[in-house]
Amino acid sequence: MALDLFAGVPVADYAAALVWYERLLGAPPAFIPNDSEAVFELEEHRYLVVEHLPEHTGHARHTVFVGDFDERVKAIAGRGLEPAHRETYSNGVRKVIYRDPEGNEIGFGGGPVDQ
Repeated sequence: MALDLFAGVPVADYAAALVWYERLLGAPPAFIPNDSEAVFELEEHRYLVVEHLPEHTGHARHTVFVGDFDERVKAIAGRGLEPAHRETYSNGVRKVIYRDPEGNEIGFGGGPVDQ
């Protein structure tokens, strides 16, 4: 069964948000369907949609689990962004949370530190 996902992030300052999300995700939008939405492809058929919706900004909370956790966090740091929060659960799973300038949270989770 195929799974397509579009996870939305409402923003007030659309232009500034595009710059920030390009830094977070390391690539420009995969496509821009109209003048108020930008679609970033995380993986095939899995997208993060940044949308100009000022009345809803700051309320998105998404977590993406990745197999390259350490490399991804390091690459994001290389682009000038640091997590607002880091956490390690009792089972060793780790999570970092980034907050965009409007308060939306994008988290990345990954397995335990390699032994």
